[in-house]
Amino acid sequence: MILYDLKRMGKLEEATFLERQNRFVGICNINSLTKRCHIADSGRLKEILTEGRKLLVVKNPEGMKTDYRVLAAKMEEGWILLNTSIHSKIGKKAIEKGILGFKPKKIRSEVKYGNSRIDFLVDENTLIELKGSNLLVEGKCLFPDAPTSRGKKHLEELIKAVKEGYQAFILIMVLRDCRCFETNKKLDPAFSDAFKKALKEGVKFIGFKVKIDKDLNVVLKEKIGLCR
Repeated sequence: MILYDLKRMGKLEEATFLERQNRFVGICNINSLTKRCHIADSGRLKEILTEGRKLLVVKNPEGMKTDYRVLAAKMEEGWILLNTSIHSKIGKKAIEKGILGFKPKKIRSEVKYGNSRIDFLVDENTLIELKGSNLLVEGKCLFPDAPTSRGKKHLEELIKAVKEGYQAFILIMVLRDCRCFETNKKLDPAFSDAFKKALKEGVKFIGFKVKIDKDLNVVLKEKIGLCR
């Protein structure tokens, strides 16, 4: 099932990663030229953004601070998505296609609830927060890849929503070829504790795996469960 066509973003080109200049800028070699590439993922990405890694990039419009945007990285299992700016579009399409167990009549994005913006409001009574996991450790996909007080806050808002009569989901989009999902307890114990509490309080978990196919479409592969 196709969720997003990466070719919609423009002409796709291959690049070779050289170094990460800062959180959002990487230095790449493209057609034998050194270029600055925007990295739309604030995670550490230490095992992905290594020197010599092949990347899929698209050229930015003139006048921007970087020359290209990074879309994907070539890993052992093939291309994996590395651009958080399109996570919401992919997640919305998965919801439309029934990943929650039903096909909603209405989906609103970036909805204010409490002191946060939650990714989706479905059919006026279901709040959904989407997270993407690209950290692979011993066959498990973990989240987060960097400490996230914002992520913890979102979970707390979902707990509050359940108590107020809403349905609430934490939707994990897994970007690597792993067997199950787990919170990154060692890196961010506060998020991990909030996740565990959210499930106990009635927030529902759904994990789903996506991959990039040979035509450079992001496709829904399968649902994925929690590690036991």
